Amino acid sequence: MLQFPPRMRLFLGFVSWFAGVTFGSGLELTRGPYLQSATPTSIVIRWRTDEPTESLIHYGTAPTNLHSIAGDIGDTTEHIVEIGGLNPDTRYYYSVGDLDEEIAWGPEYHFFTHPIPGTSKPTRIWAIGDCGTFNTGGGNQVGVRDAYYNFAGPRHTDVWLALGDNAYYSGTDAEYQANFFDIYTSLFRKSVLWSTIGNHETYSPVEGSQLPYFNMFSFPRFGEAGGVASGTEKYYSFDYANIHFVCLDSELSDRSPDGAMLHWLRADLEANASDWLIAFWHSPPYTKGSHDSDNLFDNFGNMTDMRANAVRLLEEYGVDLVLSGHSHIYERSHLTHGHYGFSTTLEPTMIKDAGSGRPEDTGAYLKSLSGPAANQGAVYVVAGCSGWATSRTGHHPIMCFDELEVGSMVIDVNGKRLDAKFLRETGATDDYFTMVKGAAPESLRICTFDVKDGEVTVRWKSVAGESYRVQHSVSIETPAWVNVSEPIAASGATTSWRAPLPDGITQGFYRVVQLAPPALVAPKPMLTTKKGATRAARQTVKNLKKLQADR
Repeated sequence: MLQFPPRMRLFLGFVSWFAGVTFGSGLELTRGPYLQSATPTSIVIRWRTDEPTESLIHYGTAPTNLHSIAGDIGDTTEHIVEIGGLNPDTRYYYSVGDLDEEIAWGPEYHFFTHPIPGTSKPTRIWAIGDCGTFNTGGGNQVGVRDAYYNFAGPRHTDVWLALGDNAYYSGTDAEYQANFFDIYTSLFRKSVLWSTIGNHETYSPVEGSQLPYFNMFSFPRFGEAGGVASGTEKYYSFDYANIHFVCLDSELSDRSPDGAMLHWLRADLEANASDWLIAFWHSPPYTKGSHDSDNLFDNFGNMTDMRANAVRLLEEYGVDLVLSGHSHIYERSHLTHGHYGFSTTLEPTMIKDAGSGRPEDTGAYLKSLSGPAANQGAVYVVAGCSGWATSRTGHHPIMCFDELEVGSMVIDVNGKRLDAKFLRETGATDDYFTMVKGAAPESLRICTFDVKDGEVTVRWKSVAGESYRVQHSVSIETPAWVNVSEPIAASGATTSWRAPLPDGITQGFYRVVQLAPPALVAPKPMLTTKKGATRAARQTVKNLKKLQADR
């Protein structure tokens, strides 16, 4: 049960005899309503009024059937009401007001309770980072918002994540009103916000006994939304369907292995049994955008600490996706495991799949659930560009894709498949990837074959520890395959080879063969591709591929 101020008294189950009636007291809604800390059986609804009054919510399963009531008869301008006793995975409609009138109601005021943890259900996640730029006169926060609204259409946003720096420049209450609450008003009415604190939130003067950020939000402290109780709103966890979400604090809390936050994290991860594990915090472990994760003096070493300590622990428990902000750029890693140092220490074996993660390209990222590499590999995303994209310091070698553009992350989880995309303010999808859990490794196949600037590049699906060789033949009708590479030891699920085109050759064909151990049979050709082939030769290649597939 959430803790409320001593005057907060909840009463449930009464019949609303005056729903929809306005008595004209002139009460004005100045913030919200907005949804917080949903669970399968409860939710918190908050709003602000211009004058102190009672807090009353009418709710029900149809917009014309709001016959249940929850509230508090104490007068306040900061209204915080928890509704309990709800049914899981159910849509409820609601109105807010006081004993005299409703001040917000209608079909758009609704929420969904969470599914029972562990339930497999298609889930839509929207993640925004460093978004709150509207009142600064810079960036394109509204464009990013509208692009998502247009993309989503009527699809409900099940989980809404904010990655910190939600209201520039200092996270004051007034800045949050102008740059956050007034920007996402319609989404606040129907989707629960889960946020992590950014460094700019810490710059605001304390109000009462804490930062304004903690006065404005109600996040789970006692494990009521899933996971282990953290005892603080700085870091917490929650469940939605078959996903476990972990929110960490990269700004104020002790980030050391012996600190309270990582002690709690280990206990929370130990108790987690969900199919998916998604973590989010503000300062990214890997970035070369407006901030540099190799710089120990950048943001007091927060990025270094999170990489060395939090990432290590999360990977121990098979984290799938990590979302951060802070750096005003979009960056997305390969499938990665085991990189806890500076970018110069990245080893090929730390990249579990060097492909794009795109099904039609090098294939989805596949995570095994058994064997020596069980649950190894996560994708790290920096999305601190939902308000502005300001600058970059370079390119981090762990990244598969990056660009200095504004946008947001749209993530869809369905069963054992996760699809993520970077949605630009233009409505374009500039990057995307897929992750599948429990799938067997792909068989050897050539994924891409490119000829550019006198060089040929081949990428194929591989198995870490196996060896391969690239071969070339001038003709496909009477092939004479010649080795054009030394044995290539694969370190991950996608391997590439690049070399200059053979001199004096105007047509040629390439294939990749897997090298058998010395005591086994000779190498067996697998797949072929070509350069400059005629139409007849192209058909021959297709036939050869079909023949090999039939084998």
